[in-house]
Amino acid sequence: MTQSTAEDGYHFNVMRRALDVIDTEPALSLDDLARRMDMSPAHFQRLFSRWVGVSPKRYQQYLTLGHAKALLSERFTTLDTAHSVGMSGTGRLHDLFLRWEAMSPGDYAQEGEGLTIYWGWFESPFGPALVMGTDKGICGIGFAAETGADHAMEDLTGRWPKARYVEDSMRLRPWVLSAFGAENALEPTPLFLIGAPFQIKVWEALMRIPSGHVTTYSEIAQSIGNPKAVRAVGTAVGRNPISYLIPCHRALRKSGGLGGYHWGLPVKRALLAWESARLEA
Repeated sequence: MTQSTAEDGYHFNVMRRALDVIDTEPALSLDDLARRMDMSPAHFQRLFSRWVGVSPKRYQQYLTLGHAKALLSERFTTLDTAHSVGMSGTGRLHDLFLRWEAMSPGDYAQEGEGLTIYWGWFESPFGPALVMGTDKGICGIGFAAETGADHAMEDLTGRWPKARYVEDSMRLRPWVLSAFGAENALEPTPLFLIGAPFQIKVWEALMRIPSGHVTTYSEIAQSIGNPKAVRAVGTAVGRNPISYLIPCHRALRKSGGLGGYHWGLPVKRALLAWESARLEA
């Protein structure tokens, strides 16, 4: 491990603790937050802003209990019209340029047999990320901050039990850099969707939700032409294997509740807060 990697790991852990504190005590002052992290207020502010993209105070505004409801009232997107009115934009920070293709239903039924899946661990703005991909593109991203590394690995490999798994971070690295918005990433991030036909329809709808905006499970069901399938849509959202890039965190309950999140609700809150803050930064 290089000194830079070790330092980034230390800083990530500090920021992870800070986000946990803000999540449970959103009204703390900068001085109190810095004291909890054993840092000076100025150093903590600089470090937090570098990692999260906005100041601690700005971030706190997006972790209030009413944030999800505010998103529904202010940034609710109707999926059928989102792209036609240009809501998705073109900025790298707001919407990643993705290209994707899906595995055929027949191949999906074979549970990954004959498929080679490469995997590696990477740091992300939302904690340690397990990334998996085939020769065609990224097929899985799991966040381990809440669930743990072993669980993330078992979860993703369990989806395609007959595939051959090969650790190869360097093969995936260019795609991962692009996925998380690295300034020197020039290529789009290819995705390879491995799922049942209904799941893929739901995931395609999720990719039409612009960054910083949200929708509801019932709206997704409506957009795919099956308005009564809200429960099935919720299940498909929960089975999304490519977290963040297929933004299941942007799907909320009609009441404004967060609903569930496969990798832990603190991660979902962080994803929504991070996107909202960056949209207005």
